[in-house]
Amino acid sequence: MPVSSVLAFWVVALLLIVVPGADWAFTISAGLRGRSVIPAVGGLLVGYSAVTLVVAAGVGAVVAGSPAILTGLAIVGGAYLMWHGAMTFWHPSTPSTDAEGGSSSSWNTLWTGVGVSGLNPKGLLIFLALLPQFADPHANWPFAVQIGVLGLTFTLTCAVFYASLGLFARTILRARPAAARTVSRFSGAAMVIIGASLIAERLAS
Repeated sequence: MPVSSVLAFWVVALLLIVVPGADWAFTISAGLRGRSVIPAVGGLLVGYSAVTLVVAAGVGAVVAGSPAILTGLAIVGGAYLMWHGAMTFWHPSTPSTDAEGGSSSSWNTLWTGVGVSGLNPKGLLIFLALLPQFADPHANWPFAVQIGVLGLTFTLTCAVFYASLGLFARTILRARPAAARTVSRFSGAAMVIIGASLIAERLAS
């Protein structure tokens, strides 16, 4: 697999990652809870790794070709985002909230992150549309392995970017509790809007 293909994919992936969305809102909210940054980002990475495996195994194409499955996935994923966003809005995080969170809180945050990225039907469709364009079916590497490499590239880029974003949110807002609550509520509202948009977009199509 040519290095140039991986680099070209990385540039496109980075452009997609830096666009604010549900992952942004979730990461910023987690960043305000101090130690929640690491399990939150870890959850996002597990979700994207799962999507990569689904696409590499060919299951993604089957899902994308079934309107009923896609609609169900959009409703579940959108409802999940709306629920989490509503909880974040009504119970905004502050720099002191769960700063010393235990293992139970960390696991909850991790699984929430898995849901945010893994249940996002738009993420699955992006992977289905994007990864095959940078893979060569005639290359020496098996097609599934190429998809895996590209998915890993995307996931590692997410790791660096979202970890930095979460730590940035935590550092900047640590001494500003009022601003932290405002940003947390904004993040929650954003997740509700994104979730509702996913459902509406799918039902409209």
